[in-house]
Amino acid sequence: MQTAAARPAESLRGAVAQLADELQAGRVYRREDLACLSTAVDRHLRELVATGKLKKLAQGLYHAPKQSTFGPLPPADEQVVSAFLRDKDFLVFSPSAYNAVGLGTTQLYNRTLVYNHKRHGVFRLGNRQFDFRMKPRFPKKLTPEFLYVDLLNNLDELAEDRDAVLSQACSKLPSFDPARLQRAADSFGSVATRKRLREWVGA
Repeated sequence: MQTAAARPAESLRGAVAQLADELQAGRVYRREDLACLSTAVDRHLRELVATGKLKKLAQGLYHAPKQSTFGPLPPADEQVVSAFLRDKDFLVFSPSAYNAVGLGTTQLYNRTLVYNHKRHGVFRLGNRQFDFRMKPRFPKKLTPEFLYVDLLNNLDELAEDRDAVLSQACSKLPSFDPARLQRAADSFGSVATRKRLREWVGA
């Protein structure tokens, strides 16, 4: 006798099959998104997870996987974070992005930062860990000026030679547009970062 976990997706019947038909491949859902489409949402969610129509990412958070020739595709970070936060105002990036600023950083980081206004802490969503940090302000997208300032903000957390990065950051300062860098420092820089930049500019 087949268990629920072994049943093929094609065996779905009735209300749960109707719910499966409503799913959009690639989308991330919260439980409440689907509750209005089902009279027994928790039972139906268990069946959909058992048959692979949904993947459970966390409590009350699900992903309808999109299939490729290599198997199911993971959800986009932005979709996962948006559903988790119930918000679209956030910035997702890896500290590896600092390497693009040209300050001599080369480390690759297996973590994802989420600057946002709602949650703080490290959360495992699906097979990924997201480091949520509440910030009063952050840009809508990454810019060289923001990355430069944010790298200085987080220098003590990075697996880099601190003195070497500071030396390179100081020498790289003239390559940035002064007005844009000043705006980034004023908007996103810590007190220590703003003080350091003032000292470098005045040196």
